[in-house]
Amino acid sequence: MEKQKNLIGNFLKVLFIMYVVTFVLLLLLAFVLFKVEISEAVFFVWLIAVYVISGFTGGFLIGKRAKSRKFLWGLLIGAVYFAILFGVSLVLHKGMPDDMMHLLTTAALCLASGTVGGMLS
Repeated sequence: MEKQKNLIGNFLKVLFIMYVVTFVLLLLLAFVLFKVEISEAVFFVWLIAVYVISGFTGGFLIGKRAKSRKFLWGLLIGAVYFAILFGVSLVLHKGMPDDMMHLLTTAALCLASGTVGGMLS
C-alpha cells in the first residue's frame, strides 16, 4: 500500500515537472517570436518539439521511479499530460477544436514520447 502511495505521489510530481518544462519551453518560444519573425510552419515545429520534450521527460522520470513496466508508466503519463492539455483546450475554445488532425497528432506525440521516455529510462 505504501509503495502505491509513493508511486502516485511520484506520478503527480513528474506530471508537475512536465508542465514546468512545457511552461519554460513555451516562454522560450514566445521570446524567440518576440525577437525574430518566424513562419507559421517553424512555429508548429517548435510547438511539436515542446510536446515531445515534455512527454519524453515525463516518461523518462516516471520510468526511473517505477522500476518495472516503464513503458506503460510512460504511456500513462503521456496520456494524462494530453488529457489535461485537451481539457484546457476544451475550456478555452468553449467546445471541441476545429482541427481534429492536429488533435490526433498531438495525442500520438504525447503518448509516443512518454512511452519512449519510459522505455529509455
